[in-house]
Amino acid sequence: MGMWKRISNLFAKPEPPKREKSMLELMPGDICEVSLTTYEVAGRVHNRARNAVMLTLQDGSNIDYLYIEEREMLKFVMYQPIDGRPDTPDELPTIMELDGLDYHLEEQFGGTVSAVGRTPFPNSGEQHVWQYQADNNRMLRIEWQDGRFMLYEGEQVIPGDVKVIRAS
Repeated sequence: MGMWKRISNLFAKPEPPKREKSMLELMPGDICEVSLTTYEVAGRVHNRARNAVMLTLQDGSNIDYLYIEEREMLKFVMYQPIDGRPDTPDELPTIMELDGLDYHLEEQFGGTVSAVGRTPFPNSGEQHVWQYQADNNRMLRIEWQDGRFMLYEGEQVIPGDVKVIRAS
């Protein structure tokens, strides 16, 4: 290395530190931790209009789903898929009974989503969502896209129990 190169390196500004990804920015292949369990992100469905993502998380052969939405604060809900299908998206009730729990419709919305990786709906497109909550804070989520339903049951996770381990 030449003398001038060494001198110029002395006065060069160091590279700024690389900004860490937030949970909303995770992509397939990244690693995160939820409630002390380490997961690999296998897929991601992003609803840009709501600033929300549904991550498909894999821990060995177990697959769970983490819903993340940023409003005034980050909201996290960990879901597990459940069996069952409503008859039609036009007639979903405001109160649903499931395993002895009454779930009350909290929110209903639709929007265009983009899908990457392994997700329940492999194509991007228009998606409709119904989110229900029971009195014991259990959550029920119904998604409809391309004529197909997906049902999930889960519970909220406190933000301190969620962190990025490794992001590419």
